[in-house]
Amino acid sequence: MTDATQRGFSLLEMVCVLAIIALMAAVLLPFIPHQTSRSRLQAYALQAATLLKADRNAAIERSTSVATLVDAASRVIHSGSSRTTLRIPDDVRFDTVLPQSCQRQAARSTIRFFANGSSCGGSIALTRLDAGYDVRVNWLTGRVEIIARDTAN
Repeated sequence: MTDATQRGFSLLEMVCVLAIIALMAAVLLPFIPHQTSRSRLQAYALQAATLLKADRNAAIERSTSVATLVDAASRVIHSGSSRTTLRIPDDVRFDTVLPQSCQRQAARSTIRFFANGSSCGGSIALTRLDAGYDVRVNWLTGRVEIIARDTAN
């Protein structure tokens, strides 16, 4: 026969093991990268479209041109009519198609809106794994639209 005091784990041993696991989790959890979800990616596309629409409306209201700066290298979009800035996280692919010139002037990474509501156009693509959104500005009407695309091929 075996002694009953020698089998299994004591409550104190279990508490110590759980405390060590909790301590390790508390130390390592901040280092685990937080990934952008599909809904958060959609929110970034909506924020970009809202910023562009606000700049278009400001151009119409002020009867002047307004340029939205789209800096793909820094991963930011700066409003030309307010201090609003949208930062895109590093795990989201951020691509742009912008005009090289607008009304015979260098565009320099901008989407420009004019007093009549028109624009020189441009497109911003935000993609992450199996989800993607294009924020497009129509060059003739200045209309801003979001187009979802399926990137799981």
